[in-house]
Amino acid sequence: MRIAIIISAILLAIGVSGAGWLAGQSLERSREPIRTVTVKGLAEQQVKADLGFWPIKFVATGPTLDAARAELELAEQSVRSFLGEQGFGGDDILVQNIKVEDRFTGYNGANYPAEARFTLTEDLLVTTNEVDQLAEAARNITELLRAGVVFSSDAWSGGPSFVFTGLNDLKGDMLTQATQRAREAAQQFAVQSDSKVGNIQTANQGVFQILPAVDIPNDRPDRQIEKKVRVVTTITYFLVD
Repeated sequence: MRIAIIISAILLAIGVSGAGWLAGQSLERSREPIRTVTVKGLAEQQVKADLGFWPIKFVATGPTLDAARAELELAEQSVRSFLGEQGFGGDDILVQNIKVEDRFTGYNGANYPAEARFTLTEDLLVTTNEVDQLAEAARNITELLRAGVVFSSDAWSGGPSFVFTGLNDLKGDMLTQATQRAREAAQQFAVQSDSKVGNIQTANQGVFQILPAVDIPNDRPDRQIEKKVRVVTTITYFLVD
């Protein structure tokens, strides 16, 4: 009986000592700094716009509202005829807005000539997937000038705009590519720091951007048919020995 008590006491002491040693090891490891590396991965792809918009704004003036309206109708006929020759049908062309202005009722109205009292502005919008055809039509705009069509002075809205709508089809492959490049960057850092790349701690997908293929200063980026899709991912990896 006495021997059994002694043995139990020895086993208990060993257990307490072992537990203390394990706790000490865990505490020591918890005090070790967590090593990580944060890297970025870039993915880019050249694409072509698949949708085009061309707002065409033209004006007509006259001494009376009826006279200005008649001039506007002639201008619209010329524009529609031109667009038809360029391959665009009625479904591609929509009237967006018609604005009527009586200049005599405005500020300094008495300074305007009587024959230009009424000014009418019409907005037509051409929408098409035939982006190359639309760009070619815009280059032939001088034909409308020769027909006597007077365009609005709003230069920013002049000319077609082109957009790319197929981004969702690219996201998966581009994210895979960006993540791979981020890991390659992390591996290069790990080699220099005599360690290995572990699991991902945090990851930020980044924002997809659709940019013009060529950055032209002071030019509207939507004018270009050729585009560049870009995404940058930010990933933090654990570094292990």
